[in-house]
Amino acid sequence: MFLGRGGGFCVAWLVISASQSPVNKFTVLTIEDPNTIDSELIDTLPLIPLVSAPLQRSKWERRLPKLLLISALDMRGTSLLLPVEIGTMDTSELHSVKALLDSGAIGSFIDRDFVHSKGINTRTLSCNIPVFNFDSSPNEAGQISKVVDVLFHYKTHFERMLLAVSRLRKQSLILGYN
Repeated sequence: MFLGRGGGFCVAWLVISASQSPVNKFTVLTIEDPNTIDSELIDTLPLIPLVSAPLQRSKWERRLPKLLLISALDMRGTSLLLPVEIGTMDTSELHSVKALLDSGAIGSFIDRDFVHSKGINTRTLSCNIPVFNFDSSPNEAGQISKVVDVLFHYKTHFERMLLAVSRLRKQSLILGYN
């Protein structure tokens, strides 16, 4: 059985051979360590996805969406950039940053390099969250495995947020629909 991670669920993949056994229709191949099995054998066998019961996620993780979407960023320079401050919840450090307001995005994101350069502490998720682009293709930065817990501040508005840590390239912070 292979375990993969999905938004809010851990997905199990059963590897089943096409040969029949006297007991049931298919012979189930159980693999303890997928790295020890010949990849050609695995490629010839059909994969049947099985979704396990939802994981018991902590209260702070349940505030996150089950999947995240980054929409097309405006490359013509007409994007709405907001001067905001974020304060870390664990160390109370304040950081000024320009945030891109992206009304097509599901979830809010912070750049991985920005997090590392400022020394902001992250939280590791129990299950990764998949990230997709506006055209439904998987985002090249991969799934979200870490988040940052911050107090977001814009003018007179304050809000506690979990920001998904990803590689954003030109942006330090993207604010989407949560």
